[in-house]
Amino acid sequence: MLSQRIREDMKTAMKAGEKRRLGVIRLILAAIKQREVDERIELDDTQVLAVLDKMVKQRRDSIEQFEKAGRNELAEQESFEIEVLQGYMPEALSEAEIDAMIAEAMAGTGAVSLRDMGKVMGQLKPKIQGRADMGAVSALVKQRLGA
Repeated sequence: MLSQRIREDMKTAMKAGEKRRLGVIRLILAAIKQREVDERIELDDTQVLAVLDKMVKQRRDSIEQFEKAGRNELAEQESFEIEVLQGYMPEALSEAEIDAMIAEAMAGTGAVSLRDMGKVMGQLKPKIQGRADMGAVSALVKQRLGA
């Protein structure tokens, strides 16, 4: 399981004295634990990926804000955190793979207009979560459905 791998990496980072990496791993574990406590469940790999994906998105937003404010040292820290987070995520999909998955989902749901966007995204999300920026995928679906 992914959460077990993260715990093992925490131990490794502790032994190696990698303080920055250890801090990020602890943030990951805290976010996972928070969701488990809130929902009273144990997260599976798909749900852990959703947590990681959300954390990456938050850090990208933070980088944008820090760069606007001229706080480059904070933007660098957020970039480092994204690198660590992405180490636990599956390999990113290429544009061609994303396009093929969108076409398949549209054909599978019979989507023809923007009203069908929810159906298409519902089918795509489990397959793409953590492997592509869902905002960009959503924009592509919207474009294909004629927005």
